Amino acid sequence: MNKLKKMPEFKTEAEEREFWETHNSSDYLDWNQAKPASFPKLKPSTKNYFTPPARNTA
Repeated sequence: MNKLKKMPEFKTEAEEREFWETHNSSDYLDWNQAKPASFPKLKPSTKNYFTPPARNTA
């Protein structure tokens, strides 16, 4: 297996989002070591956190 790259530290969520748009997470994480996650106390939200991408109007 290839050596994993060091995970960068991000100052903002936007900086992190921009980074992951151009990088592959498998270069930084060993997904074979991943474990399932469970969030039993997670409650539904009335807030919409999804912002659709801007449409190209040109």
